[in-house]
Amino acid sequence: MKNIYKSIIAVLLTAIMVLPLVTLAGNKDRSGQAGASELLINPWARSSGWGGVNVANSFGLESIYTNVAGLAFTPKTELIFSNTQWLKGSEIGINNFGFAQKIGESSVLGVSVMTMSFGDLPITTVDLPEGGIGTFSPSYMNINIAYAKAFSNSIYGGFNLKIISESISDVGAQGVAVDAGIQYVTGEKENIHFGISLKNVGPTMKFKGDGLSIRSFLPGQESKFTVEHRSADFEMPSQLNIGGSYAFLFSETHTFTLAAAFISNAFYKDQYVLGGEYKLKDYLMVRGAYTYEDGINTTQRTTALTGPSAGVTVQVPINKEKKSVFSVDYSYRASNPFKGCHTMAVRLSF
Repeated sequence: MKNIYKSIIAVLLTAIMVLPLVTLAGNKDRSGQAGASELLINPWARSSGWGGVNVANSFGLESIYTNVAGLAFTPKTELIFSNTQWLKGSEIGINNFGFAQKIGESSVLGVSVMTMSFGDLPITTVDLPEGGIGTFSPSYMNINIAYAKAFSNSIYGGFNLKIISESISDVGAQGVAVDAGIQYVTGEKENIHFGISLKNVGPTMKFKGDGLSIRSFLPGQESKFTVEHRSADFEMPSQLNIGGSYAFLFSETHTFTLAAAFISNAFYKDQYVLGGEYKLKDYLMVRGAYTYEDGINTTQRTTALTGPSAGVTVQVPINKEKKSVFSVDYSYRASNPFKGCHTMAVRLSF
């Protein structure tokens, strides 16, 4: 009983600490003023099919994005590779790889790397606005190093360090950010979950490099001088997620989980997500969600995603004694413009 009280107190204290952040977030007047917006892109297939609603019940390696506390539920070892066609038709591709390993009885370490490619873009100048003098390829990379721990049978916590890199051939920006999260599990059958996660908190970033400088003559001088343009600092797209879920355990074969989440963005509109997932044993999972924000069906929204998302997982046991499984995940997120976002992933847990 004392452990239960301690867990409840820990959850309440966490909520009290993050409550002021909720009141400050969701400022639509600051939309577009943050950088590193790729930190808000979910590269995983399962959780993106939910629309990220599983803040309270994310389990395993994918929790590095939604709520790092869920990483503590990793059984032993987990590997995932995913590929996303982001806003299909824009030629933006995302590759993501992750690895999680349980250490000791209650701790888990996880690492993931996400890269974004934008194809070859034409180099243009004032004199040649249509290009024809070559191409360049922007490169984005995010590295996550996460740690999560089960503090009791009901409370789990985690921490994630992010290393961010954005660059072209002669200009780049690097930065770091942190995530923290907590999950609380209760109910007679442990089918009620609550979760809170704080994401993308870190110092400002700034672009630097030779691409921001030019060599030119100054009036009255015969030699060239190097003139460097100053680049403004930009902040991280910090975000606070609060969610809950309830699993309806109809039988050992059929389970339906209903989840809801509130996403408070410091530089975008606040969002509300409602989703559900049907599970047929451990073989088939079908999920869907809807994300709402003020003006989601108009041009006033602050995201290209229009709300609906869906996904499916097919999972095959490899070794029942060792509980090893292989699965294929797919998710779709509707968008306007372009033809939506498609993510495919393969997962190995052993």
